[in-house]
Amino acid sequence: MHSLVLIGIGTGNPDHLTLQAIKALNAADIVMIPRKGAQKADLAALRRRICAEVITNPATRLVEFDLPVRDEATPDYRARVEDWHDEIAQCWRGVLNAALPQGGRVALLVWGDPSLYDSTLRIAGRLALPVEVIPGITSIQALTAAHEIVLNEIGAPFLITTGRQLRDHGWPSGVDTLVVMLDGGCAFQSLDPAGISIWWGAYLGMAEQIIRQGALAQIGPEIIATRAAARAAHGWIMDVYLLKKTAG
Repeated sequence: MHSLVLIGIGTGNPDHLTLQAIKALNAADIVMIPRKGAQKADLAALRRRICAEVITNPATRLVEFDLPVRDEATPDYRARVEDWHDEIAQCWRGVLNAALPQGGRVALLVWGDPSLYDSTLRIAGRLALPVEVIPGITSIQALTAAHEIVLNEIGAPFLITTGRQLRDHGWPSGVDTLVVMLDGGCAFQSLDPAGISIWWGAYLGMAEQIIRQGALAQIGPEIIATRAAARAAHGWIMDVYLLKKTAG
């Protein structure tokens, strides 16, 4: 029988791996490495580099596969994602059966932490296999560390949301601090910037790390331009930002 271990790996820096993660990688029969096309070849390369640095068990093999592409023609967003997850689950099953026909322990490297805005756990649930989760450093932790700031005000709540939610519904009521993830279009542009500060970061923890912070009205345009240039240069970008209402 196959079993899965989902390993949080932080934001791309091998130093983010916990001792628990390193032990789990060395206990795996195979580590599955998804390929996402030529434009995102760096993502597979980062996973290979992480494995090369921490795996010492000669019996642990890397098995690469091509990740299915989401069909953007499906009009309903949730249906589009569900169909995509079904395809990925079937792809995983094919890889497992081909690489380990007698069963075995399979590791998957998950950016950040598997519990936070990542679908790996949901996809794994479609396979009805035993699953173990190894927590990892989230991009939120990497962001606040890079900026050397505290996430929350004393005794105050904060909200984690997505770019889509911020763009479609505006600033949520009841909170003055937002963390925005999965934002491919700089949704902060939809806000009135008055009295809002932003702490933004991309490629956090990596050699390519970029951070910017300041009043949204002043720094927002620079972040938009910097993000576009970085994505063009690398073919991909992973970023996150923190917004705080500082006046009014």
